[in-house]
Amino acid sequence: MGILEAVRAHIVKEPGTLMVDREGKRRAYFAMRETGRGDASLSSEYEIMRGDLCRVITDLSTKEGAVYRYGAVLKEMKQGEDGVRVRFEGTETEEVFDLVAGCDGVRSATRRMMLGEGAADPFVSTSGAIAWGSVPTEEGDTNDFTIFPAAGKRVIATRQDKPDCLRVIFITSGLPEDHPIRVAIRTGDSMGQRKAWAEHFRGIGWKSDRFTRDILESPLAEDWHGSEMGQVRMSKWYDGRVALVGDAGYSPSPAGWGTAMAFTGAYVLAGELARHCGLSAGATSMTTDQKKKAQRAIPEALVSYDRVLRPLVTKVQKAGNAGEGLSDSQFSVNLFLFIVGWVERLKLDQLLMRWANGGGSDFGWKLPEYAELGSLEGSQAQKH
Repeated sequence: MGILEAVRAHIVKEPGTLMVDREGKRRAYFAMRETGRGDASLSSEYEIMRGDLCRVITDLSTKEGAVYRYGAVLKEMKQGEDGVRVRFEGTETEEVFDLVAGCDGVRSATRRMMLGEGAADPFVSTSGAIAWGSVPTEEGDTNDFTIFPAAGKRVIATRQDKPDCLRVIFITSGLPEDHPIRVAIRTGDSMGQRKAWAEHFRGIGWKSDRFTRDILESPLAEDWHGSEMGQVRMSKWYDGRVALVGDAGYSPSPAGWGTAMAFTGAYVLAGELARHCGLSAGATSMTTDQKKKAQRAIPEALVSYDRVLRPLVTKVQKAGNAGEGLSDSQFSVNLFLFIVGWVERLKLDQLLMRWANGGGSDFGWKLPEYAELGSLEGSQAQKH
């Protein structure tokens, strides 16, 4: 994509992953492993905060001609011979697009419109939830990825990418449908969510009292985001000229790989569109006949996008359920920490990561190459 150097400029300097118990005692440590030296470790040399990654992509795509309309909400979508007719909230004017790609998350409104009124929701909850927000740093905070597993199927983790800001992640599982956390997530109210999460995590050990206080009191925590964990399982990710990409079509949560699947899906979609629509790298214009031919080929390209990507999605979604691995009792937490301590001592972390990755980080699937997309090597885009 030509964004490697920009990503490197924003990576989090994360030496490794630290496991602690409820007293804050170190129980295991796994150093970051560089790319190409075995399976990935819990800490990567390319750790980057999602906000920074979004800015890198936005900056590059804006230079390449993409137009962003912030605050525009899709209200209505209808397909016709000339394309997809779209109406946004607050306007009665319809706009026509050759293709609509829904990249709007596990609760995708685009997906809901594509499936039609009354269709079953393909989101399958795992009765778990994840949330993150920022809090002020204090003396003793570390830039290691720090994980604290607690009884009651709860986990707190932290990352520090800035000297005055600590990112706190809360994960929990086994929540009934009417649990305050799940109810608050559905309402979308940030403070309501934070109160529910604070109540659920207060007093469980390590720095839980500090973090549950700060997510309620610190202005930094206004970046709060919470979401139910689950998978989106669909028989197909397209309909005519509408396609779903990333979590909207095939969320692998909570097994991880969400960002990787979104990038891979977008790449495959671009490649199949280029291949079927007669597009070529470096082309700056098309004749009227070429445009019409390309427009007619879009539905066929989306069928191929689904066919090429589905084997990988199927393997990733079967790889594991992080929520099922959370410990319910203090005994099981202690046993887990005992085991990971020996994993570190015996240097078995690579075997552990290989098992967690379903037998290998590529799942036996090879990323396709599209000559139509060209190569960025040596191009102007490589400098962005």
